This record gives sequence, C-alpha cells and structure tokens, in this order.
Amino acid sequence: MLPHFEASLDFAKQLDKLDPLSDFKNLFHFPQHKGQTAIYFCGNSLGLQPKSVAAAVETELTTWKELAVGGYFNGPNPWLHYQEYLKPSLAKLVGAKELEVSAMNALTVNLHLLMLSFYKPTKDRFKIIMEAGAFPSDQYAVETLVKHFGLNPSEAIIEIAPLEGKKTLSTDQIINTIEEAGDILSMVLFGGINYYTGQFFDLKAITHAAHKVGAIAGFDLAHVTGNIPLSLHEWEVDFAAWCSYKYLNAGPGAVGGFFIHEKHAVNPSIPRLAGWWGNDEKERFKMEKGFIPKTNASGWNISTAQVFNMVGLKASLSIIELADIYRIREKSIVLTAYLAYLLNQLDRISFEIITPEDKDQRGAQLSLYFKERAKEIHQKLIDNGVIVDYREPGVIRVAPAPLYCSFEDVFKFYEILKTNF
Repeated sequence: MLPHFEASLDFAKQLDKLDPLSDFKNLFHFPQHKGQTAIYFCGNSLGLQPKSVAAAVETELTTWKELAVGGYFNGPNPWLHYQEYLKPSLAKLVGAKELEVSAMNALTVNLHLLMLSFYKPTKDRFKIIMEAGAFPSDQYAVETLVKHFGLNPSEAIIEIAPLEGKKTLSTDQIINTIEEAGDILSMVLFGGINYYTGQFFDLKAITHAAHKVGAIAGFDLAHVTGNIPLSLHEWEVDFAAWCSYKYLNAGPGAVGGFFIHEKHAVNPSIPRLAGWWGNDEKERFKMEKGFIPKTNASGWNISTAQVFNMVGLKASLSIIELADIYRIREKSIVLTAYLAYLLNQLDRISFEIITPEDKDQRGAQLSLYFKERAKEIHQKLIDNGVIVDYREPGVIRVAPAPLYCSFEDVFKFYEILKTNF
C-alpha cells in the first residue's frame, strides 16, 4: 500500500526517516557539482562506485605483488575460483540455483555465445522474435547471428512494435505474435526492461508462450538484474545475460553475468564455444585434447577469470546482499511512485511519462518523453547538479536507484524542474 503523497520537502524527509535502506547511500561515492553532492539518477546507465571497491582492488594488487602466480592458489581470494565467489549472490538476484549462473566477458559477448548454443535454425523453424527498438547492441547481435547461419535478417527476425498511438507493448500483443509465428519460431530474445521506455516485460508469460510453440526463450537482463528480483529457474527461462555496471554497481566495463537453466546447464552435449575455464576442473591441468565441460553454467566459461574486472562486482554484491533485493524493490516501488506523483504536479512543462504506470511493469526508471526542448531541459538539469541521461528521440531517463537515492533527492529534482520551467 502506497502512502498518501505530499509535494513537500518535509514529507520527503519523513519518508527518508522511515526508509530502512537510507544509510546505504553512505556506502557510495557521489559525483560533486559546484561543491555540492550531485543528485544521481543515472544508475540505469552506470552505478555509483562503492567505497569498498578501492580496498578490494588493493587487496588483489597486494596479492599479485606479493604472491605473483601464487595468487591463483593462495591469498585472501585465490584467483583460480574467483568467479565462484560471485555465484551465491547472483543466484539470489535472478532466482536461480548456483549451478545455473556464472560470470565472464561482457553482456553482448555472452549473448552471442548463448545464442550460438541455443539458436538451431532449420528450413522450417528459423524465426527470432524481439522487440522493435531493442537496445542497438541486441539488434546487432541478432542480425549478425542470423547472417552467420546464412539467413536474411529481414526474413528471419520478427520485431514487435507498439500499436499505433502507443509507446509500449502489451503482454497480449507479445504472446499473440509468438502464437502466430508458431512452428516457424526458433527463439525469442527480449530485453527484460526496454532501455528507452523503461517497460518491464512479463518474462514468465513470454517464456511460457515460447515453450508452448517449441521455441527457446532468452533475455537480456541489463536493466533488470539488481533492479527487480526474478525467478528465472521457476519460470523455466532457457538463458539470460546481463551486465553488472548498472544496478550492480561493478564499474565501467565490469564482467557480465549469465544464466542457463539447469535442464541445459547439466547437459554436456549442448554445443558451445569452449575454452579451458569451462573444462572439467579434474581434467583441466592434464593438458590433453578433448573438451569435457563442467556440468553447470560454468561449462560455458571460456577464459581465465577476469579478476580485476570482477573485484568491483564482488564488493558491490556484498552490499546488495546486506540490503536484500526484496527490500530494494520495496523501496523502489515507493520511490518511483513518489517521483511520478511529483512529476504529475508540474503544469508548466509539457511531457509524457511513457513508462507504464503499473508497478509490475516498471523498475526504478521513468522515461519522460518531450515533443520539444528535451535536450534543453536535459542540459538545464545537468547545470543544476542533476545527473540524468538523454536518449533519442526526445526521452530523458530518470532512474533513482533505491540503494543510494533518497526521497529528498526526488523532491529536489522536482523543485528544480518546477523552478526552471
């Protein structure tokens, strides 16, 4: 039940006093603007740096300095198993068994690797469904995937666009498109949250619909992981991948994560591009021919664990674990609703919140669509110490990440808009 909101600073401060996560913002570094702490609503693009990261990096630098190659087997965090340290927390965030998750590479690389394993086009079943206007990297990945198999993207890819006059997709529209494709559909590849509109899709329903027609269901969870708790194992999602530099606060270019459902992860016969980090550890150092994959998601690991690309994630996950993803989500629902309430009080500035109003169809982000002056308004916000981002055409994305953003931040953002426009 949401509280009865008021457009006042005192009310915002009262919400912060009642917030059990209010102290977590003290665990992060904030950008400064003219000697003041900036209002940071850009965690959907790059999360803030946890204050614990510097010491965590220094720990591994010291291990490298003092032990050199011995750091793989000794030291505080032996590097040989570094990706294993991330699995318990990642599994909780996405609703998986530990054997279903791992970390490696970066998001689009992992999408390519997973799609190569699960996309098996035939003459009669080769179509891929994705949302129109998906993040460009996803579009490029799917386009080049079908080209890799000698197919024409315009014939192999079905893009679902919003109906005329709409900015978002309905679940019925997505499911109907899947059902209409039927036996010719090989795979569904959707973003969990559309980067532009902020719409959170019904992953369970999409997965069920895909499986009903015999297709694979995969998801790009870049804007979901660490934002909304998931149940990927229970929903029987086939595979998913995500980055860790947004709501997971692991730093720019940090290691990506991925999920492969148990029914696939334990099957060593599923084709994949292999490397020795995915090989059975009992056999790895025999240095022999013949790839024997681990019977879990780590059987898709390829190269040596990227220790310095995982340090930030390890540090951040310990904070998220302490905060608890369900408490983060509870705060996010109220924080985003308060943001929407305040925005709706503005009557001298013309825009549309294109993110769905239903809390179950959005995360921390609200997308504000401006028919005109969007870039001017965005720049004015930046000039006033509010960090948000702009996406063509005409959208300012506002994402108060609940782990480090406050209700007072949201109210001050509203005041800046009200005062300047």
